[in-house]
Amino acid sequence: QSTGTSNKQLVLVQRTGPVTVITINRPEVYNAVNGPTARELSSAFRNFENDTQAYVAILTGSNGNFCAGADLKAVLEDPSSLISSDFSSTDGPMGPSRLRLTKPTIAAISGYCVAGGLELSCWCDLRVVDNTSIFGVYCRLRGVPLIDGGTVRLAKLIGRSAALDLILTGRSVKADEALSLKLANYKAEKDALSRALELAMLIASHPQKCLRSDRAALYDADPDEPGMKVEWIHGLRTLELS
Repeated sequence: QSTGTSNKQLVLVQRTGPVTVITINRPEVYNAVNGPTARELSSAFRNFENDTQAYVAILTGSNGNFCAGADLKAVLEDPSSLISSDFSSTDGPMGPSRLRLTKPTIAAISGYCVAGGLELSCWCDLRVVDNTSIFGVYCRLRGVPLIDGGTVRLAKLIGRSAALDLILTGRSVKADEALSLKLANYKAEKDALSRALELAMLIASHPQKCLRSDRAALYDADPDEPGMKVEWIHGLRTLELS
């Protein structure tokens, strides 16, 4: 199953029992996200949210990479395809990053998870890595700001000091360090997706009403949106100056 109707399936969607696997499918660009892909990702997660038989979603990438961030070539050709000056009425540049789902999400991360891809992974509740996983704020090397929740969620996950290290240096972080930083929750012995499926099935086996209520309470007590609006303002100023 896929969202969209074009011959090129940018986002693949597969249900396995109570688990929905959503796969970014642009392997020729390391699953970088352009405008159509962002819209399809948002649609896929909204469909998951509305599917009463789907309890957990897994976000992953095809062909051994999670996501290399925004497709900068597409942004240069048409900035409005990913970036809007109106924060409140649009999805995030990477797609679903402003959605507040009521159900858990897991990022299954193999290969590159960098720039906007890192931001997508931080939007998810949990992150599963394997020996191939590489994180990084690689947009630092291109003069592109974090503009989709990266400065907010990364600091919440790993602390301000560690987040500043990654944000200021743009350096690579492999799986074992990601675990030690608490950026990753689990490391798979084989591939990340298989371990994420096991974890998703476990979560789906629990009483869902209580689980979702506790999850909602955690996010409601410390919402991301105010910080993301501040990040958006700073990011837009940077892009305008560039």
